[in-house]
Amino acid sequence: MIQHKGKRDVMGKYGDIIDLPHHVSNVHPQMPLEERAAQFSPFAALAGHGDAIRETARFTDALVELDEDRRESLDEKLCILQEHIREQPQVTITFFRPDARKAGGAYETVSGRLKKVDTYERKLVMADGITVSMGYIIQMECGLFWEEE
Repeated sequence: MIQHKGKRDVMGKYGDIIDLPHHVSNVHPQMPLEERAAQFSPFAALAGHGDAIRETARFTDALVELDEDRRESLDEKLCILQEHIREQPQVTITFFRPDARKAGGAYETVSGRLKKVDTYERKLVMADGITVSMGYIIQMECGLFWEEE
């Protein structure tokens, strides 16, 4: 004959409380099921790690060094633009924009009216507020000068 042990013996020291009703607080409201489930969502121990990996994998271009002839040509074009600045000439400028986070950057082309040639700060200011550093310009096009490229 098989003897069955009592619930107390099977459950060990908690056998006497296993069948008691669940406690419901009179002070604290019950947590909604959605919030209870959120307690068990995965923990991101390496917060930001994925962003850092994506940033490292992002490609940037290197700054191209212009030869002496090209720099001279750009300087001549800047002088012509400065002479005609009151007319706010329409220009298209291709330049290098350094990346704020890592070595290198990207080449951009902007078109618009040139508002100011700031020789002290060494930058061009477009009518729409875009500024371009003269040291990073690689090409300029305007109806005021011919294109030998």
